[in-house]
Amino acid sequence: MATVPSVSYSITVRLEVPAGGKAVSQLTHAVENAGGVVTALDVTNAGHEKLRIDVTCAARDTDHAQAIVDRLGEVEDVVIHKVSDRTFLMHLGGKIEMKSKVPLRNRDELSMAYTPGVARVSMAIARNPEDARRLTIKRNSVAVVTDGSAVLGLGNIGPAAALPVMEGKAALFKRFAGIDAWPICLDTQDADQIVEIVRAISPGFGGINLEDISAPRCFEIERRLRELVDIPVFHDDQHGTAIVVLAALTNALRVVKKELPDVRITLAGAGAAGTAVLRLLLAAGARNVIVCDYLGAVHQGRDDLDESLRWIAEHTNAEGYSEDLRGAVKGADVFIGVSAPGILTGDDIATMNSDAVVFALANPEPEVSPDDAREHAAVVATGRSDYPNQINNVLAFPGVFRGLLDAQADGVTQEMLLAAARALAAVVSPEELGPNYIVPSVFHPDVAGAVAAAVRESAGGKARGFTEA
Repeated sequence: MATVPSVSYSITVRLEVPAGGKAVSQLTHAVENAGGVVTALDVTNAGHEKLRIDVTCAARDTDHAQAIVDRLGEVEDVVIHKVSDRTFLMHLGGKIEMKSKVPLRNRDELSMAYTPGVARVSMAIARNPEDARRLTIKRNSVAVVTDGSAVLGLGNIGPAAALPVMEGKAALFKRFAGIDAWPICLDTQDADQIVEIVRAISPGFGGINLEDISAPRCFEIERRLRELVDIPVFHDDQHGTAIVVLAALTNALRVVKKELPDVRITLAGAGAAGTAVLRLLLAAGARNVIVCDYLGAVHQGRDDLDESLRWIAEHTNAEGYSEDLRGAVKGADVFIGVSAPGILTGDDIATMNSDAVVFALANPEPEVSPDDAREHAAVVATGRSDYPNQINNVLAFPGVFRGLLDAQADGVTQEMLLAAARALAAVVSPEELGPNYIVPSVFHPDVAGAVAAAVRESAGGKARGFTEA
């Protein structure tokens, strides 16, 4: 699927042109003729004969960025000095840092913040461990834990390559919920070792956010950790996705005037995200769901079912449909994809029920072209930022953890997830609701607060364990 220029492929080209003549005006035309978008043009040094100019522009990908540079180089009398990738510049030296909240200007302040004064605080916590939430960063800290086995859409790229993503996650926690999050990238993909490491470091945190750990190990790791630690454990790839999908679907069905228990849903993807989405949909009242993986529909007659797929087969597809995804989409009211790019066409969407809802969430390339889907569906959502209705986990996890930390919860319940989804859906007012606005912007000022309040109220103080549908 062809993409449009994006700021994620933004470059700044430093070049030199003659002070007179047409070269300056030709720069913008050169970028546009190459299919790029100029976002800034700054003169950084001016002389009587030469101008030094920084041209900032957005491209579709790295090859397109190089094509833009080549086109700029073809402008008469232009000399290119330097090309900077703005995304890489943002990541130089990392994106987060630790800062002291207290001044350390003299010996008195040092003596209270550290030895000998800190010993009194340590002994108070030793006598009453619950004071750790009141007297340390534990009350506002989350560990973002990964093994690098399923990073974004990049696959098993390892813990070091996962660190920029975990830094980004930590930055989002701080920006949207005021939470101090710490990237923990583990150089092991052994489930036993991951469980033991996280258990051992848990006293220093108020919550654990598991991130980018491949299925099916992520299910086992999350389940075992919930039994071992006394703080909430939340796998965002599962539950964050599920919350936002349910919130978006709630509003999409309001747009097309259908009810969740009455619609037929086809779900593509039976991994971590797909399974969590399914569980939350069923808990919210969905009754007619068919789940498909790369082998086709999941049904009880298949002989390749592991524990997770067996659960799916037992709770969905009551009629025992056994064919492929395209057949499962025919006559469906809702399609939700958390799977692979380009597995459906616009013609497939045309076979769905009238006023269909399509969530094609594979990223960056969705299961079906959004433009093609819009020709036949009433509401379309993607995981992309360049289309309306972006299903983005940042709508959920900051508020969820803010609520959990504020409630001093030691677990997560299904009711908390449902409460979060309901609160997120309600941020979109009836006056705003429409086919192109079923979820609020990630920068909407009410999102994190509304989700946090709902989770905090659902927690009712301390909540223990995790109750699944």
